[in-house]
Amino acid sequence: MIPINNSPENQSLPSSAPTRPKPQQRDWVASMLIGLALLFLSLLIYLPALNVFVQAFSKGVGYFFESLQKPVALHAMRMTLSLAAVAVPLNVVFGLCTAMALARKRFRGRTFLLSLIDLPFSISPVVAGLMIVLLYGRQGWLGDWLQAHNIKILFAFPAMVLATAFVSMPFVAREVIPVLEEIGTDQEEAAETLGASKWQVFRRVTLPSIRWGLLYGILLTNARSMGEFGAVSVVSGNIIGKTQSLPLYVEQEYKEYNTEAAFAASVLLALLAVVTLIIKEILERKTRVKDGE
Repeated sequence: MIPINNSPENQSLPSSAPTRPKPQQRDWVASMLIGLALLFLSLLIYLPALNVFVQAFSKGVGYFFESLQKPVALHAMRMTLSLAAVAVPLNVVFGLCTAMALARKRFRGRTFLLSLIDLPFSISPVVAGLMIVLLYGRQGWLGDWLQAHNIKILFAFPAMVLATAFVSMPFVAREVIPVLEEIGTDQEEAAETLGASKWQVFRRVTLPSIRWGLLYGILLTNARSMGEFGAVSVVSGNIIGKTQSLPLYVEQEYKEYNTEAAFAASVLLALLAVVTLIIKEILERKTRVKDGE
């Protein structure tokens, strides 16, 4: 047997591996980061949102509902709902067609088309409204033709729809494309092999598979459409009682120092955001449950 020498000279040197931070140190760092995040969110979101509700109800609940029942406010609400009612279906059809083309086909210019879809994310809404003015205005490319045929686009409902549809265009396509790429084409090809038509494949196979992503995209499109301000303000002219949406009404009332009425309308927009977040969370939970199954 070989004797084992346990002398200090033969003992191994301490490892040079980095020491892990102590649990107390990690807890302190995590608490500090969470505190900074909460402080930032409070200054940016929570306190301003709370102030909106406080100012809206500063003269009582009765005055709050009275402000919302003004004819100008009611018209602004109807205009906002009308814009969403037209822009959202347009973007749903466009988004589904675009998503199907980009997820199922590989063609030249596909990357460029994806970039065009993301354009409303990167361009200012004011610039988007200006583009519509330069195209459909009296001095625009189509201005003479529109005037000759007595067609009014600018400073009217059609221009507001165009602006709203532009800023909310990417949401449906961007939510549906990843879902289509994930599910693949196996089920669709199997249905076609069994004799199903293209419409039957879409209605019975594709649509059920993408329904949560589609609903999520519709939800975001609707929220963006009802809350748009910049592009709509440029193309509408902000004519009170005619081309004034709810966000424009908020600005108008605030400029005229009717702060309670402005904050009352702001509460409606804030509640829209809250409802959007709640429905978003429900859809995400349903999606997680489906993925777990």
